[in-house]
Amino acid sequence: MFMLRNVTKYLFGDASKESIIEIPQGQLYLVRPLSPKGYSELIFKDAAATIRRTGQEFQYQLVIQRAYEEGEEELLAEEDGEDGVAENLGVEKDEKTFLLDQELHFRSEIREGGEKVLAWQDLSGDFGDLYEFVCDSSITAGEVGTFELVAVKCQYERKTRKPNDTATEKDLQQFNFTEQPIPSASPIASPIVKPIASSHLRRSNSPPETVMSRPEARTATTRYERSNIASTEITPTKAPPSVPHPKEIQVLTKEKAELHLFDFETGAFLLQDSSVVATVSEVGTWQYWLQIASKDRDWLGQPVVADISPVFNFEYLSFIFCHYTDDGSAYSWLLRFKDQDTEERFQTGLMQALWEQLNETKWHKSTDDDKQYVLDAFQDLTMEDKANEGEEEEEEVEEIEDDSQRSEHYDTDESEDDVFGQDDDGNFNSQLAVGYKHDRSFVVRGPKIGVFKHTPNNNLEFSTNISKVETPGGKLFSPKKVMLHAEDANLILQNESDPHSLYRMDLEYGKVVDEWKVHDDIAVKTFVPDKKFAQMTGEQTFLGISDNALYRIDPRLSGNKIVDSDLKQYTSKNAFSAAATTEKGYIAVASDKGDIRMFDKLGIRAKTAIPALGEPIIGLDVSADGRWVLATCRTYLLLIDALQKEGKNEGKLGFERGFAKDSKPQPRRLCLTPSHIAQFQYETKAPLAFTPARFNTGVDDKETSIVSATGPFIITWNMKRVLAGRKDPYTIKRYDEEVKADDFKFGTDKNVIVALANQVDMVAKQTFKKATRESIATPARVSRTRGSMVGRGSGRLGREEVVNSPY
Repeated sequence: MFMLRNVTKYLFGDASKESIIEIPQGQLYLVRPLSPKGYSELIFKDAAATIRRTGQEFQYQLVIQRAYEEGEEELLAEEDGEDGVAENLGVEKDEKTFLLDQELHFRSEIREGGEKVLAWQDLSGDFGDLYEFVCDSSITAGEVGTFELVAVKCQYERKTRKPNDTATEKDLQQFNFTEQPIPSASPIASPIVKPIASSHLRRSNSPPETVMSRPEARTATTRYERSNIASTEITPTKAPPSVPHPKEIQVLTKEKAELHLFDFETGAFLLQDSSVVATVSEVGTWQYWLQIASKDRDWLGQPVVADISPVFNFEYLSFIFCHYTDDGSAYSWLLRFKDQDTEERFQTGLMQALWEQLNETKWHKSTDDDKQYVLDAFQDLTMEDKANEGEEEEEEVEEIEDDSQRSEHYDTDESEDDVFGQDDDGNFNSQLAVGYKHDRSFVVRGPKIGVFKHTPNNNLEFSTNISKVETPGGKLFSPKKVMLHAEDANLILQNESDPHSLYRMDLEYGKVVDEWKVHDDIAVKTFVPDKKFAQMTGEQTFLGISDNALYRIDPRLSGNKIVDSDLKQYTSKNAFSAAATTEKGYIAVASDKGDIRMFDKLGIRAKTAIPALGEPIIGLDVSADGRWVLATCRTYLLLIDALQKEGKNEGKLGFERGFAKDSKPQPRRLCLTPSHIAQFQYETKAPLAFTPARFNTGVDDKETSIVSATGPFIITWNMKRVLAGRKDPYTIKRYDEEVKADDFKFGTDKNVIVALANQVDMVAKQTFKKATRESIATPARVSRTRGSMVGRGSGRLGREEVVNSPY
């Protein structure tokens, strides 16, 4: 009975929300096993199932809403406009609604092979007709079981006109129709294994252990309910032993809570202890400790560092974080507090500890606005159930074969002189530069550069190998950073051992032809184009940053190449780390301290300063129009809206006018869910380490996607999903080796170019999958094809030869 109240509290608790629970992906069929009209009909190929409130008390609806593939809705709208018929149908063609009533005989089952199905009678059809919602493979059995349980409680409320928290298991038994078979949506029936949620309604022995839902999935279930899903019993994830905790110097916060542990097998948080005390304390110089214990047991203790990936959700009064053990294993824990005030006190103490640890500065020295900015960034912004009409679902398909994208990997019979493959000198791929003007990508591997052609059918084809990257004086070096320049005719290179100089490689000849001395005293930390698309033009100048300076570099100057009039140097060490430019030439500069400055031009003070969250920023990108700033930290990305929406500067960008003191932009912290992080680490035994994230980009293209990678996983975020506050707005693809660099192909968000340690791949974004146990655990197969060498018909290029006009 406690479990039932638990479900009611979390899923029915907020009456202001129309939606109670959702299964985000599946297919809707109308099955007519006895009808001469045909056995089954696919109604919606891609749909979401939702239980919603109505305008009347105790009345609820089951809603199946169609999800469109990318561009499909606009195409259908154009077709509808031609005849006007479908347009008059309104919402009916995109949504089917059913009043949750006992007559529906709503039930679920899991079939052999893991297929999960929801079914209910078609009350307007012939005898025996029923609807079936076949859930996507990414949906867990626990989520389906919870959905059925909520539907049962809705039926109870409709019949009794009482709140569902008054129901006993005996009361709910009358809505159990699990013994009625569900025919397969295809004529060949699948054997039935077990109903998913029937154990709630049939058994009333000792109450099961409570399980709190994953807040981001809005589910609630029990361990004993899941043990009835299949014939084999599942062993839940066990908590690791706690480690001794260091001596406290000062307690920052100490609060009571419930403790839950994420179970890898069932995909839900299982209750471990209904009453624990969570303490955050200072234990050394800029060192802090999180300890969770009950009267009977020390559950866990760990340092407060960025890797805990904290997420606070005030709707569910929860705090989710990652916990790492000495053997490299990762666990995802959840604390649930009794009220919002308790969670706010705990959040303030934990974020103070994390911020001080990262910045080595006392929290009280920050302004109230900056403190609130930090606290807001670590709240779970994806939990709001916002309107998602027209929201595009990512299409999940099998990896494309034959004419699809293929990587450059070589057959055993190919001559080693032909390839840019794995060497025995310990080098591996490290840098990637994607051409804007010409369909080429350049991959750095030690002192070599591989050139790859983008084919019309979106494959990568090996062109040639620039076998020796040398200074004009003949000294071999491995480029630390590369940038295409001057209509992709040149490649600007940086030698890590000489931070005061840059080198120009002429790609027609495949050799370094110029050394540019930037400045005797000002080093080059990194460099970026003068404008977003400058590399498509003949523009010669570009921008550089040092630890405390931002400047323009003009290679045409004699002597040092810094333009003195475009130099902005700071007396303090700002630790600048990354920069990016817009199409108009506005400049964003980030630092190792985690702050971001926005300039409209060089040589002056920044128009806007964005406070630091703590982690160093290792990469920066800006949308072409300057609306969005994308910063990469090691464990998360940060998406910032630079458009001002109120005040005297309404409609202006932060690059053009400064934000008012009390209206800094709301940060969107893009991170993986703690449960996914735990599964990533469970597979790789390595912490998160994102590569610099990039928007898709093109001269006439809007930014719709973001790409980054960590370890063997490459990840794309859908911008529309992110901005709509959707749960898990990302998809993943796993390889069997580490991803070293990644970027979109220029002019599209459909294809991603990936430099692995020893391979290079162009992959269709549609082959990325939602993060599930299966997609996280299974590396993608990289297609193998022979490299096509430039000039192969007239003779092979040896390993020691240089490029001969790759264009």
